[in-house]
Amino acid sequence: MNTADLLVQCLENEGVQYVFGLPGEENLHVLEALKNSSIQFITTRHEQGAAFMADVYGRLTGKAGVCLSTLGPGATNLMTGVADANLDGAPLVAITGQVGTDRMHIESHQYLDLVAMFAPVTKWNKQIVRPSITPEVVRKAFKRSQTEKPGAVHIDLPENIAAMPVEGKPLHKDNSEKTYAAFASIRAAAAIISQAVNPIILVGNGAIRAQASDAVTQFTTQINIPVVNTFMGKGVIPYTHPLALYSVGLQQRDFITCGFDNTDLVIAIGYDLIEFSPKEWNPDGKIPIIHIAAISAEIDSSYIPKVEVIGDISDSVNEILKLADRQGKPNPYAISLRSNIRADYEQYAHDDGFPIKPQRLIYDLRQVMGPDDIVISDVGAHKMWIARHYHCHSPNTCIISNGFAAMGIAIPGALAAKLVYPDRKVVAATGDGGFMMNCQELETALRVGTPFVTLIFNDGGYGLIEWKQENQFGKGNSCFVHFGNPNFVKLAESIGLKGYRVESATDLIPVVKEALIQDVPAVIDCPVDYRENRRFSQKAGELNCDI
Repeated sequence: MNTADLLVQCLENEGVQYVFGLPGEENLHVLEALKNSSIQFITTRHEQGAAFMADVYGRLTGKAGVCLSTLGPGATNLMTGVADANLDGAPLVAITGQVGTDRMHIESHQYLDLVAMFAPVTKWNKQIVRPSITPEVVRKAFKRSQTEKPGAVHIDLPENIAAMPVEGKPLHKDNSEKTYAAFASIRAAAAIISQAVNPIILVGNGAIRAQASDAVTQFTTQINIPVVNTFMGKGVIPYTHPLALYSVGLQQRDFITCGFDNTDLVIAIGYDLIEFSPKEWNPDGKIPIIHIAAISAEIDSSYIPKVEVIGDISDSVNEILKLADRQGKPNPYAISLRSNIRADYEQYAHDDGFPIKPQRLIYDLRQVMGPDDIVISDVGAHKMWIARHYHCHSPNTCIISNGFAAMGIAIPGALAAKLVYPDRKVVAATGDGGFMMNCQELETALRVGTPFVTLIFNDGGYGLIEWKQENQFGKGNSCFVHFGNPNFVKLAESIGLKGYRVESATDLIPVVKEALIQDVPAVIDCPVDYRENRRFSQKAGELNCDI
């Protein structure tokens, strides 16, 4: 047995099912060990795609996704996906091949100090410098990656170390015990909640990671406090719940902004500041805050909690519920917000304009997708509309990168989602810009046998940047954002996929339904009318929050 064999045994011990990556000269021994293991190696077309697959796999399962590259350019290609996992709180283990230790002290072909390079984008990283430490390095990597707040870690394996003989075995996995909040903090939080007149709950992805959806829904229902979720907190409570006020995070005024303007208490549950800065909803730091999470609050002048309730989220909200004394109905103003939001959502349900307005496109997509089906959103203007209009019944059914917010995540992410949930419908919702960044992974999807639908919001440009330019400098004042596109239908067909083009607003639902029943991946080219971006900004600027 060599070090690479022991490494792979350690991966098996951690329950790893898939390793996503590319073969390279410096990881030959690892590849040979994987060939003889229970782990499926999925050969991708680019290391960034491999990292995004591991990223979304980790996000959906709570178990670290694993990606592998060779040294030098292979490792640098991994970094965007690794950084995305780290800032989005997704557990990921990146493994890189490396030159032998006998070459590191001199200028050497393709050599970079990968430990130094990955340090800023990981929670922890180490190079395996002796074969015997492999079990400790791997066990620590997975433990650090999966411990709250989850993130990315990195293991660097020099090729001469990988080939060295070794004796050893994987370390026993420890079962970490839940931690519970101090009773004093629970009592203090309950007292503040009992006195609040117009409180609001802000829930984030931490509640999903903690599997606290049921507890939060029960808490909301019994205590009669309306709830708003971050982009990555979608589905913590069902959007059909009468107290659900949908999503916040557009960095522009919206209906839900009025909820924050008129609140006297924000109860933040599993909220992560990286998603939506508190300076957007509490710029002066005057709104009292209760922080309920598995870890202490980040430092921010606009986010200074009155009480921090640190421990298992489900237990915390259940214990607060026992002590909080709140009678009567929720604040009628907050409930009126739900009516306004719902009316705005329904407004475009039958709009037949073409190119399709993004509101109609997303409304129709929601009608086609079942409660447990999954949408993976890329990053761009369409992400803003999905965040605002694609509402969820349950957690992890709309995956949005909103920490690092990297373009190109949707297609590789959809492949990972289909591996995790082969019986669910999966749609990669992407702009034409994001599509072209990782469309090569559609061949990977075909080869691996993961049929999902890629829905392209086609506007011939970087629509989100154009939107921001016009908001900053005035209507029509944009630059360097437009480009040409290939024929997406023919591109799909050339790979062996199904290709479709939407020609009218009424086409979308039947086309999506047909694409979803194919036994190969499908691509839908859908022209979108992003003039709605500017119209939304104009409406947001005119929004009046007077009671």
